[in-house]
Parts: sequence; structure tokens; C-alpha cells
Amino acid sequence: MKGKVASIALALVMGTAAHAATVEERYNTSCTFCHSSGAAGAPKSHDEAAWKPRLDKGMDTMVKHVKEGFNAMPPKGMCNDCSDDEYRALIEYMSKSK
Repeated sequence: MKGKVASIALALVMGTAAHAATVEERYNTSCTFCHSSGAAGAPKSHDEAAWKPRLDKGMDTMVKHVKEGFNAMPPKGMCNDCSDDEYRALIEYMSKSK
């Protein structure tokens, strides 16, 4: 019985890892609420002009602002389980025109 339980647990973990969220999925569940409309002064997604002065501060500063919160943005935005690499990918996704 222990072997079956361990096998099922391993399969669940592997399945979860294999289904890592794409940047667009993360954006749709975490960032779109403010960045699609510009709520509370958030730079709108895919508006390169709005993102340029922020990006000029450097990606490390941008990630720091996301993690710690900045102005009206709460710490970690709406993505409490994102890694620094995922935050970078989200920033890059939002800051480029479609």
C-alpha cells in the first residue's frame, strides 16, 4: 500500500511540474487586473511608452519593486508564488507591444 501511495504522490508532483504556467497564463491570473486598465496608475500592458521610464531603472529594480511593492502595487503583485525569473518574464511580456 505504501508503494501505491508513494507512486500516486510522485505522479501528482510530476504532473504539476510538467504543467508550469506560461507567462500569458500567469499574466491572466495575476497582472491583468491592474495592468490591462491602468488601475491605480499601473502602466498598461503592451504600452511601451508607459513602461520605458520604469525599464530605464533596470530589471533588478523592477523585480525589487514587484517583490516589495511600489506605490499602489502591493508586494508580489497578485503572484505570491512567482520566482524572480517569472517576475522578469511578466515584466518583459507586459512591457512589449503585441
